[in-house]
Amino acid sequence: MQNDYINAKKLGDSARRKSLIKGTYPYLMSLDSMVSQADIAAEIDLGLWEIPLSLIVGTKTAGRQNAFANNFMPILGNGTEFSLKWANLYDYQVSEGLRDPIKAYEYMNQFYVEEGNKRVSVMKYLGAYSIHAEVTRVLPKKTDSKENRIYYEFLDFFNVTGIFGFNFSQEGCYAKLASLLGQDLVNPWPEDLILDFKAAYGKFAEAFHTKNKETELWAEDAFLVYLTIFSFHTIVEISKEDLERQMDRLWNEFLTDLGEDKITLIDDPKIIDKKAGEMRADRVSKMLYISPIYTSERPLKIAFLYEKDEEVSSWTYGIELGRNKLTDIFGNIIDTIKIENCLTDEDVAKGIEAAVADKDEVIFTTSSSMMSETLKAAIKYPKIRFLNCSVNLPVNAVRTYYARTYESKFLMGAIAAALSPDHRIGYCAGYPIYGTIAEINAFAIGAAMVSPESRIYLKWSSKENTDWEKELIDDGIVIIQGPEYIRPTDEAHKFGLYMIEEDGSRSTIAAPMTDWGRYFALIVESILSGSFDAKSIARKDRSLNYWYGMSAGVLDIVTSSKLPYYTKKTLELLKNGVISGRINPFDGELHSQDGIVREEGASPLTYEEIITMNWLNDNVIGSIPTSDEVDEIAKKTVSVIGVDVPDKK
Repeated sequence: MQNDYINAKKLGDSARRKSLIKGTYPYLMSLDSMVSQADIAAEIDLGLWEIPLSLIVGTKTAGRQNAFANNFMPILGNGTEFSLKWANLYDYQVSEGLRDPIKAYEYMNQFYVEEGNKRVSVMKYLGAYSIHAEVTRVLPKKTDSKENRIYYEFLDFFNVTGIFGFNFSQEGCYAKLASLLGQDLVNPWPEDLILDFKAAYGKFAEAFHTKNKETELWAEDAFLVYLTIFSFHTIVEISKEDLERQMDRLWNEFLTDLGEDKITLIDDPKIIDKKAGEMRADRVSKMLYISPIYTSERPLKIAFLYEKDEEVSSWTYGIELGRNKLTDIFGNIIDTIKIENCLTDEDVAKGIEAAVADKDEVIFTTSSSMMSETLKAAIKYPKIRFLNCSVNLPVNAVRTYYARTYESKFLMGAIAAALSPDHRIGYCAGYPIYGTIAEINAFAIGAAMVSPESRIYLKWSSKENTDWEKELIDDGIVIIQGPEYIRPTDEAHKFGLYMIEEDGSRSTIAAPMTDWGRYFALIVESILSGSFDAKSIARKDRSLNYWYGMSAGVLDIVTSSKLPYYTKKTLELLKNGVISGRINPFDGELHSQDGIVREEGASPLTYEEIITMNWLNDNVIGSIPTSDEVDEIAKKTVSVIGVDVPDKK
């Protein structure tokens, strides 16, 4: 009908005016004018496909591009031959339905029409979702551009799913998506899964855009965030109404995960006081604490969730010492409980529900492997403050905490080098996760600063079928940096920095110590005073990671009385330098096993560069294991915060 052409033309004229005001191109783009033959690797006939109309953005040639605005609505005058043909096509679609496929070229996941521009215009005007098309793929040559790399990742996804119109803005997302669905990008996905996937994404995208139609976030990116928090079955089974309500609580997670500056690292507790507008003295060491919010009659209730109990886990034992210290500091204005043996996701979920039933207002989960269930609970219970022991995770509803343990390992390396009889030092690392590599390298640098000939022989306790200590001893190494914590029932002294004596016994030389009591007290103090929830701290688009170190008093070194006087003096000088900020192991020139990382005179590595470090110092003998090389216990933690290990040559 001619009236519909007039209405469509109004939409086209409006789109053209808006583009001219913004200074953007007002007409359809022409593929031939955008891409030269020199940029094309091949043209591939894909056959007949049903393609989303939203992905049709232009024409193949320049012949008809000025007949349409850039939204594919017509702009030629009413009464022209063009307008009559458009109106006839509209009438035919309404009465009979257009059946002939258009001919289109796909380039970088968008489509350009060679035959059927008016049919596309009519179908877009009618609000249709898709149209049938004979598709030819214009394959670009591979380049180093991010856009090109993502497109080639899409091609792998397309080859196993046959899905057009599912685009990510970041690299690596298609492989992550496949993994979350129990698939890969090599073998074709089951037809039933593809159908469920399309339906689930369609439901999600509708709820996503209902929440904010003007958002610059991509629905596909947000969908991946959703799937990392909840299972695929959740979105398949959830109702539209429940999904829209859930979207409100998840929006901050989308903003955080998909933003450019995802994480705010708080490395000094005084920063929080300043941002909250209150510069207070350090009160967490006082035996009596007066809170403006909580009292002995109305204490702050806090729950701690442990993977294992303190009798078998040295890590849990250290955390439990910290929990007990809280009562010494704050007295009866706090009330804490511990919930042990939360090893599986089901156990963690049950533990959190027990804490909720206990009316706890703060819940500390003490392992990064608990983050998945912690985040789900934080979205479900937005009034409870959740904190997880991890670092560098872009999560808004859960704050994370960890210690800058590379500082203490730097000092341990210096001690080890001073005492090693042959410049060889053994080092046992735990999991290849964020922060661990920095600990190894800081230790190696500290050792090399005292003795440039030092070599660090790296072993991993989390590797399958390993007896790391026996391997070191069999190589004749007598100075070993073992795990940080000792189990309460362990009499072997296989922790900290120790020496293998001639009779095979071990004697501890020094050990790094994390004062979890003080660490927790700094966080709890901010809750008691009200600064924890200050608007200047609690951003909607950022993840807040506490990352305290020696300057905050949460890290120290405990030494044996047998440590030589001059070594102790060296230790104190280095320690004071770290606390004051004058000494940084990652300042200036840095060397990895593969060459120079930073040139002489370079500025110190940023915190982000330190946390995400995936290279080993040049005096380290060993390598970083992949997720396939660690044992089953470690795999879950590595899947959450494992470092990106470079391909092994």
